[in-house]
Amino acid sequence: MPAFIIEGGHALKGEITPQGAKNEALQVLCATLLTDEPVRISNLPDIEDVNNQIRLLQDIGVRVTRHAQGDMTFQADKVDVCYLQSDEFLERCSRLRGSVMLVGPMVARFGHAMVSKPGGDKIGRRRLDTHFLGLQKLGADFTYNAERGVFDIKAEKLQGAYMLLEEASVTGTANIVMAAVMAEGVTTIYNAACEPYIQQLCGMLCSMGAKIDGIGSNLLTITGVSQLHATRHTILPDMIEIGSFIGMAAMCGEGVLIRNVRLDKLGIIPNVFMRLGVKMDIQGDDIFIPHQEHYEIESFLDGSIMTIADAPWPGLTPDLLSILLVVATQAKGSVLIHQKMFESRLFFVDKLIDMGAQIILCDPHRAVVIGHDKNFQLKAARMTSPDIRAGIAMLIAAMSAVGTSRIDNIGQIDRGYENIEERLNKLGANITRVE
Repeated sequence: MPAFIIEGGHALKGEITPQGAKNEALQVLCATLLTDEPVRISNLPDIEDVNNQIRLLQDIGVRVTRHAQGDMTFQADKVDVCYLQSDEFLERCSRLRGSVMLVGPMVARFGHAMVSKPGGDKIGRRRLDTHFLGLQKLGADFTYNAERGVFDIKAEKLQGAYMLLEEASVTGTANIVMAAVMAEGVTTIYNAACEPYIQQLCGMLCSMGAKIDGIGSNLLTITGVSQLHATRHTILPDMIEIGSFIGMAAMCGEGVLIRNVRLDKLGIIPNVFMRLGVKMDIQGDDIFIPHQEHYEIESFLDGSIMTIADAPWPGLTPDLLSILLVVATQAKGSVLIHQKMFESRLFFVDKLIDMGAQIILCDPHRAVVIGHDKNFQLKAARMTSPDIRAGIAMLIAAMSAVGTSRIDNIGQIDRGYENIEERLNKLGANITRVE
């Protein structure tokens, strides 16, 4: 398995451009199944999760034409529905979290879908109830074969319905929306996720002929149509990668410019870093992070300790809490990091503690970080990446540490970050990939 060898203490300087958004890519790729006409998508990130999703589409008969790096056309005019029931297909689904979003489009267009219990990050329970309860509301029947770990979903014809989602699941909302756009009648989804990924998916579907009202809110109204047609779509820059670069620049930078961030789609992300004391200069659609000898965590107006917690959009995305936690280790002051959504995502902090970070893990969801104010550098360590975001947080810690660190299982990082060592080495990092 590949690993990173990181020589810490090298300052980052220069400019970097974020890749296309991973989470959006996984959704819009599945949406290409809703039509037999060509759908061209640009700014696709060249990362493992997205490439696996593309291969999965090719396996079921979707024709893929590559025009340039990250620019491809998908045409689902010869889908092999029988292959969707094969052990080979189901085994591949089990290794990819995004495979579950094939269900909505397949049931909408072909009336039948099978999918394995999907894989992905090991960050705690990630229920699929929202997906299947929503599809049930639209008239689909599903069964679960526990022995094979396979969901079987069927519907002769989906019917529009009113539904109140018990959780604002991003992938669950995406699945239901993709099914509802071709259901008969009107579907109303209350407590829908409204992240930029969902906004982009809905915009793409509308350009294909769907009728969706309320985009950007948690109340979506969808009037079903009989068919969708060709379109072109450009994926947003990845806001999680942008947040990762802000964190790297704060801890290791001597002036880093992050280009083309689509500031209007970042929500409160820049403000949360500012609450940790990170300075940034907004230059149009670019963000410049200057060198800071020190950055100080704010406290609340009553003087109590700052708390940073994740929440459904427009709250803070949980994918950035690992990065924010690492940044706080070198700040002046203390902060409580509260990871509400996933109970295993903070378990990587034991490695940061081994590196010298002052962190109290209160329970699976909360950690208190007492910052070093850059008076004490983290020391090098050997680590193993448990998931994408913890992996990149470990990489940031290693880049700022004294000595040479090693991170194993970097396939997890590759799932979400495109050529990360090559891009960071151009800024001045010293990261080597080894087998």
